[in-house]
Amino acid sequence: MKPREVAGGGRAVEVPPERLAGFFTRFAERHGGITATSGTAHEVRVTAADGTSATAAVPFGPLEEPSVAGLVAHALVPRRIALVVVRRGSHSVGIARDGRIEVSRTDRHLVQGRSAAGGWSQQRFARRRAGQARHALQDAAKDVFEVLVPRLSEVDAVVLGGDRRALDELREDRRLAPLFSRAEPRVLDVGEPSRAVLEEAAVRALSVQVTLRDG
Repeated sequence: MKPREVAGGGRAVEVPPERLAGFFTRFAERHGGITATSGTAHEVRVTAADGTSATAAVPFGPLEEPSVAGLVAHALVPRRIALVVVRRGSHSVGIARDGRIEVSRTDRHLVQGRSAAGGWSQQRFARRRAGQARHALQDAAKDVFEVLVPRLSEVDAVVLGGDRRALDELREDRRLAPLFSRAEPRVLDVGEPSRAVLEEAAVRALSVQVTLRDG
């Protein structure tokens, strides 16, 4: 994934577990060496000689050994993950082991984006669109409940992706409370949900997000 700007300055990158050790080695080489390392159960930060810092958010925490070596070992642990990616008109859910989908379900519904000129009144159109979105989210909740909730005892973590508002509406379904209570803090920014997007999310879910800030 390309670096993306983050609030408060800096840029975030997603680093696959198998590349994490090399990432920190190259970071040290580019910035004159590491002068300080600090960590908690939830993040590990290194600061280079030129003042540049790299802060890694711990996935699937807490981290028992708050160090770069501890983070690398933690990230490399094999895991089975429940995935939920959803937007207003589509969703894809599944179980992945070590980045490979084992079982999944995907669906898409029409949710119109805007009214055409000369069409229905704005109020009537808005009601219809709200109904379409509600129906799509009901189907998403049904698939999450049928595919993922019965398998929660088999997974190590839950990772979400897509539209945060749609995810928040799914949270209101009490049947899904056991799943959302285990969801990772990070929400993956993904495209329109599909099987291909779910496969991409399965790989990205294992990555470590590192925020780089210049000195």
